[in-house]
Amino acid sequence: MSAIPRYKQLKDEIIRQISTGELRPRDRVPSENDLVGSAGVSRMTANRALRELNVEGYVERVAGVGTFVADLKANSHVLEVRNIADEVQRRGHRHRASVLLQTGTEAEDDTAEILHIASGTRLFHLLLVHCENDLPIQLEDRFVLASFAPDCLQQDFTAQTPSAYLSAISPLQEAEHVVRALLPEPTVCEHLQIDENEPCLVVMRRTWAHGHPVSYARLCHPGSRFELTGHYVPPGIEKSMANTTSLGENAK
Repeated sequence: MSAIPRYKQLKDEIIRQISTGELRPRDRVPSENDLVGSAGVSRMTANRALRELNVEGYVERVAGVGTFVADLKANSHVLEVRNIADEVQRRGHRHRASVLLQTGTEAEDDTAEILHIASGTRLFHLLLVHCENDLPIQLEDRFVLASFAPDCLQQDFTAQTPSAYLSAISPLQEAEHVVRALLPEPTVCEHLQIDENEPCLVVMRRTWAHGHPVSYARLCHPGSRFELTGHYVPPGIEKSMANTTSLGENAK
């Protein structure tokens, strides 16, 4: 007999269907009645599975209508995780990435604490420079949980950003950003082609999937070439702007 609770098995199966594209954003998810009939579970088990999927952001439950796959790209959680390549291309410019490091490693104490894992856990370490029209705008220093993205080292990150790759594996469930202004280290200056006295805007981003952190990135940007923008509308208030910008990164 499986040690995994039945409601968790239902959740994992629906998450798998979302991750593989079998269920697309706005597709209807099987109802409680459907799950009771097809999976042979109790109504309480089906309800718990759907309720937790809703809380975790995978689905949206509409009273009297049904349950639907959440449009995670259009309406993510508190912070929107944007793909820098898409941002650059949206401005009509050319994105290019150079991979400086793409290797396996073991989690040291500080990284292990950030990712809520044991020291020595297998990770992948990525270091890339992102350019807009050949001008460096971001140094991405990222750690990825190897068990979440086992094929990470086989990816061509000059063709697809790590952010796009990770989002394709499984919808990102949660994100946390910490933003600081710092003077860069000499190696950062070299990679970003900036003077040592130019401050950097550093975004430390941690992302979750399946209920736990799976990636931690330190994103360094030249202060003179980058800004963070955001637009917030309280729940229940209609947007007053035709074109709004969610929290995200935009190069100057």
